[in-house]
Amino acid sequence: MQAGALDRRITLQRYGISYNSDNEPIQGWTELGKRWASKEDVSDGEKVRAAQVGASVSTRFRVRYDSLTSTITAADRLTCDGVQYVISGTKEGSGRREEIEITAARPNDNLVPVDPAP
Repeated sequence: MQAGALDRRITLQRYGISYNSDNEPIQGWTELGKRWASKEDVSDGEKVRAAQVGASVSTRFRVRYDSLTSTITAADRLTCDGVQYVISGTKEGSGRREEIEITAARPNDNLVPVDPAP
């Protein structure tokens, strides 16, 4: 993987329980770390469900293989350029332990109602 292709900064996050200074549990997303990645939009789709239209874009991120990126799962999420992505899967990229390919979706929060049929 060429370093020049890694032109996006992503933040990897995991949902869990942490503790504040008073040792009280706090549930939420915590930052695991930041990595340089390449980004490629691979598909977009529109779904009609329950009389609403929602759009999503599937994106493929590629990062260098390391002890953090090798543990990323679909239960985690990432942010890139201020946008949150839901991870749908990960796999080891070309070559053994060289890169991790993360497939993620950016859901559209602006659902538009569909006109009911007459």
